[in-house]
Amino acid sequence: MKPDSAVTTTKNGNTKVVEKEKEWFQILAIFLSCLSAFTAGLLFSWSSPSIPKIVNEKVNYNISLNEASYFTVIPPIGAIVSCFLFAKLNDSIGRKYTLLLIAVPHLVSLIIIATAKSVYLFYISRFITGLGDSCLFASLPIYVGEIATPKVRGTWGNFMTFLIYVGQLMSNVIGSYTSIATAAYIFMIFPVFFLCTFIFMPETPYFYLMKGRIEDARISLQKLRRKQNIEEELQQLKSDVDRQMSESGTWKDVLTVESNRKAIYAGIFLRASQQLGGISSFAVYTQYIFLKSGGDLSASTSAIIFMGLCAILNMCAGYTLDKVGRRKSYFLSLLLCGVVLLCEAIYFFLEQFFSDINIKIFNWIPLVGMILFVVFYSFGLGIVPTLMLGELFSASIKGKGLILLNIVFGVLVSCTTKLFHVLDTEFGLFAPFLFFSMSCFISTVLALYFVPETKGKTLEEIQQSLKGSKNKDKQHC
Repeated sequence: MKPDSAVTTTKNGNTKVVEKEKEWFQILAIFLSCLSAFTAGLLFSWSSPSIPKIVNEKVNYNISLNEASYFTVIPPIGAIVSCFLFAKLNDSIGRKYTLLLIAVPHLVSLIIIATAKSVYLFYISRFITGLGDSCLFASLPIYVGEIATPKVRGTWGNFMTFLIYVGQLMSNVIGSYTSIATAAYIFMIFPVFFLCTFIFMPETPYFYLMKGRIEDARISLQKLRRKQNIEEELQQLKSDVDRQMSESGTWKDVLTVESNRKAIYAGIFLRASQQLGGISSFAVYTQYIFLKSGGDLSASTSAIIFMGLCAILNMCAGYTLDKVGRRKSYFLSLLLCGVVLLCEAIYFFLEQFFSDINIKIFNWIPLVGMILFVVFYSFGLGIVPTLMLGELFSASIKGKGLILLNIVFGVLVSCTTKLFHVLDTEFGLFAPFLFFSMSCFISTVLALYFVPETKGKTLEEIQQSLKGSKNKDKQHC
């Protein structure tokens, strides 16, 4: 008998050999697919070290702070206008090949950044960055959700968010100590590496079954599970996909079918509460925040600590999420983030309006507060929305559901990053922190009603729970 097999006894006393499933190839496929998220993180936080340089280097760039503030607003616009295209490609050429396309906008954006001097070229680059973001959020959550077992998905499904944070960290490290052009040339290595490695990974068996390509689905499943006897799982998947695809999948059904409506409401709430918690603003204005707070550490060092903790803690969160549960983790994360942001707002308010108070002895508060924010954010807000994007929707409306959520995501990222700049300029740095704090407190209450529990469930079991009783869906923490 093979060492990776086991003998079991059936009810009638017969014995059969069962192959042990290996998880390493699923984890490898998740990791390589999520390298696209790493480059997205590089480009998302590009503005954090770059805006101060571009605004201050009048020899190479004659760009004002107000003009540069649109660097954070434009990518979501690109994501919004292209989300229909990538959702369509997902269901026509497949999740894998749609995801491979992300290397094109990433490389084009970086080439423009490396050579740009005009603000308008930077705007074009940032718009193209948004195309890559749209491709990422339309394809990657689906790919990860469809190739992994519930156990692997629960532990490793956060790799997308983790590598986004690692990318943001590297963007702050490299961008702080190299020129704009040099950083862009270094960043080009990563989309090329992604393209050269992920191309060897399989398409999802879900996609093949949606297209009626059963033999291709069988081969894909055998590669992912690293075993030959996958007939039982294949037949179960085929039954699940056939049932989901038999459901009507029109735009009307997205909101009129109760289970679809619950999924959409949950998805919109998760994305809205995450972004209204301020994370996108903090990611793109990290160095600016620490520069204005005047702590003992330099702005670049503080930003590196901030993004480094985001990455490390997000990885740790993956191991606790399936123990605590999605809903409870999200509830606690919102509550604690709201408390920390309120403390930050009070500090900046006192610093601005009560000059007679010696606030300098507390200048450690901004950095410590942001570190605590990262801790609490990572174990809920930072992982649950992205993980659940690939879990919530039936196969028949998955593409349309993600289109809506990507539009919501793009609008919120664009609005919150610009809102941070407006509130800071008009009222002071305390204002955006106060706004994000109040948003967290409101979302804490709403989370009890909008966030379903998907811990340990297959994609089909999640669909059945969404079709269940209202009391079950509204079960509190």
